[in-house]
Amino acid sequence: MGMAELVVAAVVFEGRSKSAVARDYGISRRWVITLVQRYLDEGDVGLAPRSRRPHRSPNQTPAEIEGEIIAIRKRLDRAGHESGAATIAAHLERRHGHSPAVSTIWRILTDRGYVTPQPHKRPKSSYIRFEAAMPNELWQTDITHWALADGTDVEILNIIDDHSRLCIASVCRPVFKAANVDACFRQAAAAWGEPARVLADNGAVYTGRYRGVGRVALEVTLNARGISFAHSRPYHPQTCGKVERFHKTQKRWLANQRRSPSLAGLQRQLDEFRRYYNHLRPHRALGRRTPKEAYDARPKATPSRIPLNDAHYRVRHDTIDASGKLTLRHRSRLHHIGIGRRHRGQPVLILVKDLHVRVTTTDGQLLRQLTLDPTRDYQPQPKT
Repeated sequence: MGMAELVVAAVVFEGRSKSAVARDYGISRRWVITLVQRYLDEGDVGLAPRSRRPHRSPNQTPAEIEGEIIAIRKRLDRAGHESGAATIAAHLERRHGHSPAVSTIWRILTDRGYVTPQPHKRPKSSYIRFEAAMPNELWQTDITHWALADGTDVEILNIIDDHSRLCIASVCRPVFKAANVDACFRQAAAAWGEPARVLADNGAVYTGRYRGVGRVALEVTLNARGISFAHSRPYHPQTCGKVERFHKTQKRWLANQRRSPSLAGLQRQLDEFRRYYNHLRPHRALGRRTPKEAYDARPKATPSRIPLNDAHYRVRHDTIDASGKLTLRHRSRLHHIGIGRRHRGQPVLILVKDLHVRVTTTDGQLLRQLTLDPTRDYQPQPKT
């Protein structure tokens, strides 16, 4: 028997006064009166514990707002966009000028089954984050892969501003060569201004350092414009983390679109996503501003525009071919150097300083020296 039944029995069946019962059991007389009245009105059911939940909750999220939260979530999911609680809050803030707390939106999504519990992730405090202080202070660039409707693999080149996360360029091609990358950079710089620095991985289109082929086209362009060019540590994609994360966001959106059967169709999709990403998508790392808003909020960094004084040197062992020629790559373009058929099969050393080339035998005899003409594939022997 609970306290309520004991109180009612003392008053109703024993005939004791309500004041005496309240005094004996250490409760208020008002509570004794309430229990007795409930029993007389409802019987034993009236003595059961009742919810203390208030009849009305002024701070409860209105049903129409909950419905709007779910509608935004569904729309973003269908489009393949970021659809977390913070993103939904940003959309509501722009739409109405106010929004429920992110924790409230997260609770609503969880209650409706839109949030799947995940294992605890590495705490954000354990990461060492870097962000450029100004727009155009640093651009990150990388190439990723995508498949057309027929399964054909193509490549997508993305360039991201490190400070604002603005997508500077997003271009697709069957395969990117060094000259294509250089052309994309030139177009991006013409549209957005030249960056002070560029960061990329060690792919063959970004550097010739590990292949002994000299500088590739982008390296030459950046050097001539006084733009610093840095490369990530080999097998360490975290260095280019922002552009790598952009790849993931972009591919998530592409996966929710109809697969394009052509490069032209894919480029239209990339342009559509780029417009949404730059101008409409609230970015978590930017305080829910769009990348374009963050890009426009500060003055832009600029390069020195003084050509970097880092002459390029190479020493290469080679053998003169049967037609009396050697090959040498400059700015990702292959050039043929005429030496003479009488020297075919001769092992030689090729000594290169920028455009100045010397060809000697292994015992030091000079066979030819020239200034390479980058506009010509074949460098003929001088007329005697």
